[in-house]
Amino acid sequence: MENATEVIEFILLGLTNDPELQVPLLIMFTVIYVVTVIGNLGIMVLILLDSHLHTPMYFFLSNLSLVDLCYSSAVTPRVMAGCLLGHKVISYNACAAQMFFFLVFGTVENFLLASMAYDRYVAVCKPLHYTTTMTTGVCGSLAIGSYVCGFLDASIFTGDTFSLSFCESNVVHHFFCDVLAVMVLSCSDRHINELILIYVAICNISFAVLVILISYIFIFITILKMQSSSGYQKALSTCTSHFTAVSIFYGTAIFVYLQPNSSHSMDTDKIASVFYTMVIPMLNPLVYSLRNKEVKSALMKVVSKAKLSLRL
Repeated sequence: MENATEVIEFILLGLTNDPELQVPLLIMFTVIYVVTVIGNLGIMVLILLDSHLHTPMYFFLSNLSLVDLCYSSAVTPRVMAGCLLGHKVISYNACAAQMFFFLVFGTVENFLLASMAYDRYVAVCKPLHYTTTMTTGVCGSLAIGSYVCGFLDASIFTGDTFSLSFCESNVVHHFFCDVLAVMVLSCSDRHINELILIYVAICNISFAVLVILISYIFIFITILKMQSSSGYQKALSTCTSHFTAVSIFYGTAIFVYLQPNSSHSMDTDKIASVFYTMVIPMLNPLVYSLRNKEVKSALMKVVSKAKLSLRL
């Protein structure tokens, strides 16, 4: 160990080393990222401009769009640069920074989805108390709490990973500096570090999933008791979008992070990681807007105003 050289940079292998696939992957990632940026920025601008969308549900949705944009931006541009330039070397500090911000926004999304589930529970199960329950202070506290938890958890995960010594291989079998992919390169005993990673991840995911499950149990019970078909359809439509986003997000996260080490395959993890780092941030604005009449109405107003200003 005394003669070992400390790692000062890492090499990201990417999704594949096949040169023929680099251009198709670059095109695919570029399209995904452009749609992600336009979709999430569009949602935030619409919610900001339309006073009818200044409600708790859209407050959380605008925060989710911001998080998805930052979440994707922490990973996708560097992957695109790797496909375009073939430059897959990342410095030690840049790797730590990428891991930190990826974990910040991933954890914030975790808690925002739980907050949105609670918001839907109050809206469907206690509609008469909705305005007094989901006040500006409550919504702000839930959002701020999500960001605080994100920064705390990212600090724990990143500090836990980079407190290890890296003095042997510096080749990361992934397309970004994910915790598991980097930690496995350590030449020091990482047993305690892995336990910390697993327990913190389980606590984060379990708490959010528990809040979501309990909320949806009460929501579905309330929906089944509804006599009005219009109320039934409205409640079901609102919850379907959120439930779809939740299923995709937690399905991939559980698949990657809560498997036993013996079951892990880096190639399989890479494919799953593409979904939660790139595809989910792109799909969320589509999932929430395409089935939402209020968002469509706000979009039509903006388009109409733009057409009118061009004519003038």
